[in-house]
Formats: sequence, C-alpha cells, structure tokens
Amino acid sequence: MSALQEGPIVRLITHPNVQSQLFTHHLSQVLDCQVSPLAPEAVSGLEAELSNSPPGVQLWLLDADQLSHSDMHRCHELKAQFPDILLAAFNLANQEQAAELLASLHLQGIFYRRDELDNICKGIIQLLDGALWMSRPLLQQMFEYFRRQQFNTYRPVAGLTQRELEILGFIGNGASNQDIATQLFLSEHTVKSHLYNIFKKIKVHHRAEAAHWARKHLGIPPPMTKNSHRNRLPRELEPR
Repeated sequence: MSALQEGPIVRLITHPNVQSQLFTHHLSQVLDCQVSPLAPEAVSGLEAELSNSPPGVQLWLLDADQLSHSDMHRCHELKAQFPDILLAAFNLANQEQAAELLASLHLQGIFYRRDELDNICKGIIQLLDGALWMSRPLLQQMFEYFRRQQFNTYRPVAGLTQRELEILGFIGNGASNQDIATQLFLSEHTVKSHLYNIFKKIKVHHRAEAAHWARKHLGIPPPMTKNSHRNRLPRELEPR
C-alpha cells in the first residue's frame, strides 16, 4: 500500500468505546497517518483549534449509528468554515440511509456496515487523495434526486413561495419547528404561520401528511432513522 502524503489527519467521530479504540488503532497501523477518536460533544471545541492551525487536510469519519442529526450538521457547518475538512460517513445500514445523508450533508465518502476493513482503508486513501468514495448506484440515485430538486426550483408548486418550499423541505426531512427556526433565523411563531399557509395550499391537515406530500412532490428523501446507539463497527472488530 502506498504511503500517504505527510500531514493528513483522520478523526473518528463517535462515542468512545473499546471497538472504536480498536478501529482507531487498526487505521493508524494501516494508513500510517495520525488517526484520533473524538466524541461528538467535543466537535464544537475544534473551531478554535482549526482557526489557529496551519492549513491541512482532515478527514472526519462520522459514525452514522452513533451520531444524532444535530451532531452531523455541526460537523457539516464546520466543513463550510474550513474547506480542508473532508467528511465521510461509516456504519451505514444501506443505500437508502446513505441517500438520506447525502441529501443534507456534503459527504465525500460512504462506508457501509458490511464493508471489509481493507476496503475501508482503501477508500480512506482515495478520499485523502481528493477522490470520492461511494457506489455507482448511489451516485446515480443522488444525480436523479438533485436533478428533480433543480427542476422543482424553477417551477411553481401548488402556489407555494420559495420560503414555504424551503420550510416544507425541512418538514419532509423530519425537522421540528425549533430546528427550522434556528436554521432559517426565524421565530417559531413565524414558522407556525408559514406552516398554516402551507397546509392550506397543499390541502393537508397535519405534519405527517405534509411530510408525505413533500417527499412525493418535491423528491425529498425520508428523515434519517433514529440512531439505535449500538456499537456497530466493521465486523472484524466486533466481539466474537
């Protein structure tokens, strides 16, 4: 296996446990670069460190089985501030879950629970070299999704305004009123007013119907499933 360029850092964003320690150790041995685990709650504290550090590639591996929706979006926000950060998700159950994440996060790589350790290491090397790492069927699925989303951007839908479409997109992804207010810098009262108008225009009576309408008409994927918080890592590192 070819040596990596000097300098890249791989951070394993997951809750600390024996399996994550074993996974970190294995990656350190195989990749010959700095690999360190980081608890999700510690991610926010990286902003000052990143601001005062010299530029350099960092690959953050997000544990999809352990991180909450807000944990992942915090990583996404930091990537927007620091372009040298690369994001990849691992421990994904299937292509459907991968598509859900890709619709809301800027990920360069996808790794599934079934992936062998050697394949994960190969993918990480490719990511650090600037390539993407995900299956062709998944790329095709996302291409179709974004093409449909772009089409909807340029045509009126049920008389909805652009702001109402934006809020409906959040509803389709399972966001609460508070989540929407925070993301769009609105008051919760304003969000509720928009929802009242949206429900009236698309002729639905409650949030679940609105979410279904959004997924059917706007191509919005279903919300991420709640994390089970089981310690899922590649099966080579699972206890026998």
